[in-house]
Amino acid sequence: MGFAVAALNDMLDNAAIDTVSLHTGNPGTSGASNEVASASGYARQSATFPSASGGTLTMSNAPSFSVPATTVAYVGFWAGSTFIGSDAVTSEVFGAPGSYTLTAATLSITP
Repeated sequence: MGFAVAALNDMLDNAAIDTVSLHTGNPGTSGASNEVASASGYARQSATFPSASGGTLTMSNAPSFSVPATTVAYVGFWAGSTFIGSDAVTSEVFGAPGSYTLTAATLSITP
């Protein structure tokens, strides 16, 4: 049995994602692994997700991060201090400190 779209929307909305993080590798199940080093001015950024529609949650802002010389390979999703999950992004290598902008994020639940 599949879930009704309204139920999927409720599940996504109840995740209450409000922050995103960057990771050099897989963040694992707790989000504690491979987060970009904060010594360089890096910090998690606020993310805005309006109400889910059609079983999909789409970020409406474009958070920008200061990053050291590193590789960005994953983004993590947080509700306060609770890790919700992650997704791989196209790896971007920074040979020197720079700026990384997360221009889009769309989350869905596969029933």
